[in-house]
Amino acid sequence: MAEITSIHPADLRAIESNLNAIHQNLTVLDNNVDTVNENVKVVYSEIGALARDFRDFVQLQVRANRLGQAHTKLVQIRQELEKKYGHYDIVRRTTTGILQADDLGIVKKDTISNATEELMISTPNYWLAPCLVALAAWINDQPELAEKAVREGIKRNDEKTSLFFALICRRADRKSAALKWTQRYLENQDEENLDRKCIIILDAFASGLLGADSEGLISKQLGEWMDHLSEKPGFVEQQTKQWSEAINLKRKPIKMDDYTYLRKYSKTWPVLQDIMEGAMLHAEILNYFTDIFEQEASTDSLKAQLDEILNSLVTDFDDEEIPLRREEKFEQFVVDFDGDEQRARQNMAIEQTAFDTNKDFTQLLTDAAMKPESSHASVSTQKFAIALSKDWISNAYNDIVAQNRMKIPNEIEINVDTFNSKTADGQNEAELIADFNALVDKEKAEALSQCVLSGFEKFCLYGGAIIAFIGLLMLLGNPFLGLIAIVAGIGMVINHFSKKKKIEATIQNIETQFEQKRTNGAQIIRATLAEIVDFRAEFAKKDGESQKVIDFLEQISPEQYVRKLSDSNRRINVSR
Repeated sequence: MAEITSIHPADLRAIESNLNAIHQNLTVLDNNVDTVNENVKVVYSEIGALARDFRDFVQLQVRANRLGQAHTKLVQIRQELEKKYGHYDIVRRTTTGILQADDLGIVKKDTISNATEELMISTPNYWLAPCLVALAAWINDQPELAEKAVREGIKRNDEKTSLFFALICRRADRKSAALKWTQRYLENQDEENLDRKCIIILDAFASGLLGADSEGLISKQLGEWMDHLSEKPGFVEQQTKQWSEAINLKRKPIKMDDYTYLRKYSKTWPVLQDIMEGAMLHAEILNYFTDIFEQEASTDSLKAQLDEILNSLVTDFDDEEIPLRREEKFEQFVVDFDGDEQRARQNMAIEQTAFDTNKDFTQLLTDAAMKPESSHASVSTQKFAIALSKDWISNAYNDIVAQNRMKIPNEIEINVDTFNSKTADGQNEAELIADFNALVDKEKAEALSQCVLSGFEKFCLYGGAIIAFIGLLMLLGNPFLGLIAIVAGIGMVINHFSKKKKIEATIQNIETQFEQKRTNGAQIIRATLAEIVDFRAEFAKKDGESQKVIDFLEQISPEQYVRKLSDSNRRINVSR
């Protein structure tokens, strides 16, 4: 007993203080753990939406950066074109200048000769330079020099030189000479591997500028080309594919602010976006064709129209410029599609044919009709190409419509947080809301089921009281151990009520969170369903416009159309 009575009260107070500190630290740690658990549940419930938002943000940022790069590259490419081939422009601009100056008779012939000779020296190897020397010699009545310069032009580029002088002779009303140059050009052509400049002859023919003799020759040649190509195996399938790709170039992307809920809360959106763009194509292509055919035939003089076609021949980029022109076109597509490089590559793969130096006759028609900016085809040629190809266009267009309709989903997904369901037409709102509420109730019940005292925490109430009572009894025999037991018992009771209070707070938080989820989710579902209803209605309306395109093509007659290309009563038969 002497040893027991030697224990100082200060020692007991130190033990009690340490026990209280340990209890407080455990309480703080326990609070933090509970808070973390609650936050983790919230984070997991929102992480899907955050991930989607982040991906959308990254995609927008990537496109914005690529758009800026495209603008910069376009400037650089055009500067390089100017640096490498800018001197060609001087020669090109001089061509029509010489013709118009000769028409007016206000420039000395010696001046014209000197100008062309200087260009010949400053632009070596360029096919047009000796052609201008020949033209000047022709004006100055110098046949030997003209013949020598013509031979040099043919040596540098036989096809372009033949085209050039066919148009020059027609401009001078030398129909026989124009016919011979045209024959020379056509004799060197293979309908399966045509020079891309063949569009120049189509331009002059479609505009009614070559006269009756040339017209008979060309229509016969075109008929032979068509007959030969149509006999090839797989010809119809090739035309369907070729025209389908060209028509799809006119597809336009949906505006980013259209169908915002479907974009965010439906995994079906990529399919919906694709089919809506396909349906929007009907109005785009109808307007495209209508704009072409509503343009009036040129009322300019014969010389003015020939000058325009000559300008197309000499100003269109030459073969050596093609790599830079192709790159320029791709970057322009990137700009047109707001930085979407994937869409730009898809369109460039189709547009590529316009930059091919050689192509078959049907591809030439397709490029003339659908890619006039790259093929440099006139409106008259576009009309002629569309009229001549109308059966192939109709086949391709019917195929496009059928394929787009095959992709229409029977059901559209709705994905809101952890809720995943489907709807056919957006009319089952009550059912979906009920399913969503059931899911919220289930998830809330699961979360609440975790908010219970553990076995030890339940034991703490009664166990702590018992231990504290035992400690009181032990004070008489062993005060030290009794005091420890009292402190431990009280701590256990405090822990029980502390845990119970935290669980009640957690339950209240869970109730609030899930009710908020119920309210927000129901609003999102209703808004998404409303957009689905609107989408179905808009799609049906736009899809129905496809028949207008077919009807428009059916009323085009190639023979009647070609007869209207000039004031003459000519009649041709371009058979297929």
